[in-house]
Amino acid sequence: MRRHTQKTYYIVNEGEFGLDRNGEPHHWWPAPEAEPRRFRFSRIDPTRKGPRLDSALLQELAKAMTARSDSPDGDIPAGFTYLGQFVDHDLTMDRTAASLGEDVTVDELVQGRTPAFDLDSLYGRGPRHPEDKRFYQPDGIKLRIGTTALVPGDDAGVNVNRTGFDLPRAGSGPTKRDERAALIPDARNDENLAVAQTHVAFINFHNRVVDRLAAQSVPSALLFDRAREEVVRHYQWVLRHDYLPKIVKPVVVEDVYAHGRKFFEPTTAGGPATMPVEFSVAAFRLGHSMIRDAYLWNRVFDSPPNLQGTLFLLFVFSGTSGTLSFTNDPADLDEPNFGDNLRLPTNWIVDWRRLFDFSEFDEPFHGPGVNMARRIDTLLANPLHALPAGSFAGIEQGLAQDDVQRNLAYRNLLRANMVELATGQQMAELMGEQPLTADQVRTGKGGADLGQLPRELMNQLVENTPLWFYVLREAEVNDGHLNGVGGRIVAEVFHRCMEASRYSIVRDPEWRPWLGRGEKFTMADLLLVAADGKLENLNPLGDKP
Repeated sequence: MRRHTQKTYYIVNEGEFGLDRNGEPHHWWPAPEAEPRRFRFSRIDPTRKGPRLDSALLQELAKAMTARSDSPDGDIPAGFTYLGQFVDHDLTMDRTAASLGEDVTVDELVQGRTPAFDLDSLYGRGPRHPEDKRFYQPDGIKLRIGTTALVPGDDAGVNVNRTGFDLPRAGSGPTKRDERAALIPDARNDENLAVAQTHVAFINFHNRVVDRLAAQSVPSALLFDRAREEVVRHYQWVLRHDYLPKIVKPVVVEDVYAHGRKFFEPTTAGGPATMPVEFSVAAFRLGHSMIRDAYLWNRVFDSPPNLQGTLFLLFVFSGTSGTLSFTNDPADLDEPNFGDNLRLPTNWIVDWRRLFDFSEFDEPFHGPGVNMARRIDTLLANPLHALPAGSFAGIEQGLAQDDVQRNLAYRNLLRANMVELATGQQMAELMGEQPLTADQVRTGKGGADLGQLPRELMNQLVENTPLWFYVLREAEVNDGHLNGVGGRIVAEVFHRCMEASRYSIVRDPEWRPWLGRGEKFTMADLLLVAADGKLENLNPLGDKP
């Protein structure tokens, strides 16, 4: 079962990077026959590698970044945090992961292990694949969808099973963990409830697109392929015109899409892309700083501070990090067979109007208010200092709750150290960007407080700032949006991965959306199409009287 962490990185022309038995960075070359079977990472500039920093610095920096949760709200609706996580899993989905014993060519292996915006985490290898057809309904056209489990009691809205609002689940197996397993190509999309509900929305979106195309008399033999093409193109449109300009300064996005890439594979057009570690290990981990401690989730869980969708409970009510069964004890999540629920309880269905802005739509679709993501800066929500072990395949390790390896910031920084990632200063020099000053690195603008960092560690940080921390500090001093180094990396990689996709709005610039509001198509439009235009599907639990 895949997790969101990466144990090793195969970097093209450099070999494998990982940790040895003592937890120290280690580098080796894989066997020649194994090389094409590795997911293909790269460097934006292979000549720029950073020094490996002291473990003490990484630990102290991680503690400072997760010490408190008072980062202010930004101006980005909170749903985009988890759309970003869904995107990350799409880009790093290995289409050949279950094909290692099959007869496939080297070209097929390489293509299957390169990133592209083609929703492999939703579709897998398609309904015709003997293993992946289990993700599809019997017609081989629509995707399977799950049913929530009623919650006994007087609340008629939740005391009912609701089909279409949970991931499809195995429902059988030797353990409860097996029974809870989501029947989707990438189990990482069930590691918290918010990304799981995002995946559910994309399942419903695909199925509604199938309905629209069938009504246009598209032959059944062509229906799946046509539907996938339209879903992928509309998804890319949302990323290009709705998501990217929210997280990256729009002027940077417009420059990249109008004039092309300057640094990442600038002369390549089409064909398989690689995944630069500067993006995967650093710049696109911006979303970790956007995570809130708690969400006003739906009409049931909307009363702070005690009855709301806390970040801990979003882990609990997932099948990968949690057990779909209520608990307040983090230790229960280290026991994957804890609890009785095998499906998502109905009272945890999301009200999408609370995560995305529907103010441009008619009055019935306006919600009670939108949760806003935290400002992009160097602070992470405090619960991220101790991840559930299931989210990083750590159950077998038996880690104590206070082990630093559970700290998400530490895991990010350690991963960068492992691959000798270029520093923020090195990337600023490469891109001709004005580097952050020493004072900006030290103090930022209301982010992580590094005042307790020993002088020798502070000097090391200022001279060789880890790229992930640098990108977040850069956003912090630019009003919570990626700019400079971080903005350029993210915009260029998005452009390349759209260009490399089987269906591409970059290679077909004349294409325009035909669903929702046409060219104004946003994530809110996508959710409305997924809901079949019905408020009761967008917010199935309704509002409080």
